[in-house]
Amino acid sequence: MITTRFAPSPTGYLHLGHAHAALVAWRRARQAGGRFLLRIEDIDATRCRPDFAAAILEDLAWLGLDWDGEVRVQSAHLPEYRAVLDGLAGRGLLYPCFCTRADIARAATAPHGPEGPVYPGTCRHLSADERAARLAAGLPHALRMDMARACTAPLRFLEEGEGEVPCDPRAFGDVVLARKDAPASYHLCVTHDDALQGVTLVTRGIDLKPATAVHRLLQLLMGWPAPLYAHHGLLTDARGRRLAKRDGAPALRDLRAQGVSPEAVRAAAG
Repeated sequence: MITTRFAPSPTGYLHLGHAHAALVAWRRARQAGGRFLLRIEDIDATRCRPDFAAAILEDLAWLGLDWDGEVRVQSAHLPEYRAVLDGLAGRGLLYPCFCTRADIARAATAPHGPEGPVYPGTCRHLSADERAARLAAGLPHALRMDMARACTAPLRFLEEGEGEVPCDPRAFGDVVLARKDAPASYHLCVTHDDALQGVTLVTRGIDLKPATAVHRLLQLLMGWPAPLYAHHGLLTDARGRRLAKRDGAPALRDLRAQGVSPEAVRAAAG
């Protein structure tokens, strides 16, 4: 049975771009007689707010979307993500990184990958004694995956309409899987939850397609099943920019206040 999901982060109110993503996943599930899940990805406590999470449920219900089962709220499951991190660390696949974002940006040798400057591996080369001393001193740090040790075989993912797509997570460098302000990263949480919840079809924006390489690696390392992926186009504004909160994309609740009907919003969202 097909299972899809919509997994927004409560960092603001939903706009038409979110409605489009939710409708794509909801329609695919309902047309196939499958399951549509709703997940709240609120790991980043510095940006996520409970009132935005409540508004997500309200806006989706207003649009006429229903979901199956309870809403999974990631912040309520931190021990599960910690267990995955501990397992990877126990296999020698993680290391603490004490570099700041500014340190990485200043690194003259750092090339750019899908998510910006690629980490040059500074802390990967610290001795065990130096790492222990810094940790004992309480220095803030992130946990990075040692890609050189983790990537041992070629990877592919199955994209709807394309078939098998080769991917290389090493293009991301040693990705962060946890940091002080987010006890587990998007990459880890989304992959863990898709496996746990039995998601068989991941529908999401084309901008997230490169990240599938990291997700396939985590699936391989953890023995999680690999779903089918269907990356769709993004809604844009009059200037061709992707609809985004930071650029003032109108919120669904504002459209509702203006008297726009759910039917009209669904038509506009596509």
